[in-house]
Amino acid sequence: MKILLMGPPGAGKGTQAENLVQTFSIPHISTGDMFRAAVKEGTELGKQAKACMDSGKLVPDEVTIGIVRERLSKDDCKDGFLLDGFPRTVPQAEALDKILADLDTKLDKVLNIEVPNEDLIARAIGRRICKSCGATYNIKFNPTKVENVCDNCGGELYQRNDDNEETMANRLAVYEDQTKPLIDYYKRAGIYVAIDGRRAIDEVTKNLVEILKG
Repeated sequence: MKILLMGPPGAGKGTQAENLVQTFSIPHISTGDMFRAAVKEGTELGKQAKACMDSGKLVPDEVTIGIVRERLSKDDCKDGFLLDGFPRTVPQAEALDKILADLDTKLDKVLNIEVPNEDLIARAIGRRICKSCGATYNIKFNPTKVENVCDNCGGELYQRNDDNEETMANRLAVYEDQTKPLIDYYKRAGIYVAIDGRRAIDEVTKNLVEILKG
């Protein structure tokens, strides 16, 4: 099962990604994880990515695409994978198609978790993260059993500085600007499916699994 999971900031993509990789026993491949692995392994592309990140610059497409190629060529991806955070633009999607063609495979489904902007802003404002284990909660949609205390480890919760209405509105504007052409690209390929992300987490997971198994 080769999956690309899309969704705006705050749509619950990370939670659903973890649920799907457990259900289908496939690796979860996010851009951040790929960069960190390449840097740790000390590959040439990893060194180039590290130099960009250390200087606060965006990693160029050619480096990102090279790192994606390295990662998807590994043995654990032969039976499937879930891509998260790449591609973000049509040129990156075209590059991914080329990589997969070279590996004699292709994407099975592109799943986009859709949530209205006003809901996403409300989610961001209510998001709380555990300082100890990184677990994510929401004071309205997914509260902890004890206020401000992590259910997993008992750690203290905090709110990120960028979880505010203005920052979130800007992030959503950038996402929509970048992603609309990508949605059209995968619609034309006939593998795009939109998912209603406003429902409970387990309902969204069930819907995603049904689509992939169907």
